[in-house]
Amino acid sequence: MAETLEAELIGEESSTNLLAGLLIASLLISALFLVIAYSPEEKTTMNAISSDTSNEWRAFSVVAPIDTGINVYHDHFRTNETYPQWLLDELGVNKVCELTFNGTWQERYDADKADCWDNLTTSDIVYFPGTKIIGTSPDGDGGILILDDPNDGHGTAVTGSVIDANSDAVIFFVEGFSDSAVLAAANQPLVDVISTSFGAIGSIPVPGIEDATKVAVVEKNKLHTGAADNSPSPAIQDATAGPPWSIGIAGYAEEGDDQKEIMSGSYPDISADWTQYLPNHDDIDGYHETSGTSFATPRTAGIISYVLESLRHEFSDNRSGASQERGGMMVVGDNFTVSNAQIREAINLSAWYPDFGWDPTSGTMPISPILPCTQTGWGFVNLSNIEPIIAHLNQSQIFDDRPSDVEACMSANQEMRESYWGAYPSASFSSNIIFSKEYVTWRD
Repeated sequence: MAETLEAELIGEESSTNLLAGLLIASLLISALFLVIAYSPEEKTTMNAISSDTSNEWRAFSVVAPIDTGINVYHDHFRTNETYPQWLLDELGVNKVCELTFNGTWQERYDADKADCWDNLTTSDIVYFPGTKIIGTSPDGDGGILILDDPNDGHGTAVTGSVIDANSDAVIFFVEGFSDSAVLAAANQPLVDVISTSFGAIGSIPVPGIEDATKVAVVEKNKLHTGAADNSPSPAIQDATAGPPWSIGIAGYAEEGDDQKEIMSGSYPDISADWTQYLPNHDDIDGYHETSGTSFATPRTAGIISYVLESLRHEFSDNRSGASQERGGMMVVGDNFTVSNAQIREAINLSAWYPDFGWDPTSGTMPISPILPCTQTGWGFVNLSNIEPIIAHLNQSQIFDDRPSDVEACMSANQEMRESYWGAYPSASFSSNIIFSKEYVTWRD
């Protein structure tokens, strides 16, 4: 069977020749296949929450992007669905902003400013009816809380990528990039997947959000998708993509560039869609093409969300999360359960390596035919993987094992990550620690 990436640590490094050889191969191939990451430019009232005790609703999944902020006015996030009161209560919603949906972005913001945006605090969890978004801003250092910075639309694009993979996902958006921001999602029992698209430049080994993501996955039984760096730097030591409890994600040129070359992040768990067409942060219906692991990562979170929602529908599970009340399981149906480890194993088994054809005029470097796992991990995952993953998990069509060389390569990857993160960092860090601006970057 493919190595199931359980969130367990070991105290010392493997000393096998295979491990050493693969580590050397990883570093050599990373140096050979250098890639340069590219990204182009790109009437409100606070209402008391009404009473509704019914908890009958559809199957659903909750995804928590952690990022700069979000454009709640964009059509990409609109819905005619109203979230039920019990869902809002369980997610801790304490304010509702009835947004203005007429006029330009600026006109809508101006109409809502006094009653909504000027009254938000760091302790608020806000529902925006007419959208798929519940938002919070525990760090409180982003100017207008929750709303995307006028000069930076990263969070809007990230969340748009989640919705592109699962249009029915419930979004629990957290503005920030600290441990406390991650924990704001980790401590929500209904959250299934946390997605982070930031980290140290060049994957330099500095403390990041690893303490908080460990809580989310190991203690709270959630899944975490973490962006690898937009360079060939090995992902193992990266605080966002490297810990063994996280799903480390590199980029893969698809859509706008379908030459199927690796674009970033050597030796991750998987690679995913690098270039996407995503919503703007400063208008209501505009889009732009953009690239980076920043968007490959939430696309994967959306894929996981879709899989969970489908299985919950199939097995009559109308809840979400993996709380103790659910036995730590992500899907709980009649004589049927699925854990976070089983989801990860299914993703690993479903991943694939493309043909090794390469267009030398494309401006990117090819996937190596020798140990491609050291560039792409288990392989590529995109929307085509969804139905096979579902079929594997509901046991209607079980995946074959991966080839032995792939399993050996990724077993070595797991051993290195467990060894590295079992010993580092040696000091405990405050849950309020924030990346130094000197080191941090969004991964686009």
